[in-house]
Amino acid sequence: MKEQTLIDQIKAYLNGIPQLFYWKEHGGIYGTAGIPDIIICFKGRFIGLEVKAKGRKATVLQQITINKINKTGGTAVVIYSLDEVKELLNKFK
Repeated sequence: MKEQTLIDQIKAYLNGIPQLFYWKEHGGIYGTAGIPDIIICFKGRFIGLEVKAKGRKATVLQQITINKINKTGGTAVVIYSLDEVKELLNKFK
């Protein structure tokens, strides 16, 4: 599955969750390098999802950013499936 297809599935799922706000971070010259693909605020929690197709890994900069988010009290992970998103959000219900 392509990363964009997975991102679209995740966004559709997130749209159905009350009390959840998210945005899709767009790269390029107006974005910040290393920021996770999807940023979520859910029940007062900051959650970053770096979405990857199976077999792909986060870049060094993405992993550094994920580590910084986790060290400062947020949650950031690399995601390979919609099921992983569901499992993660269930931890905060």
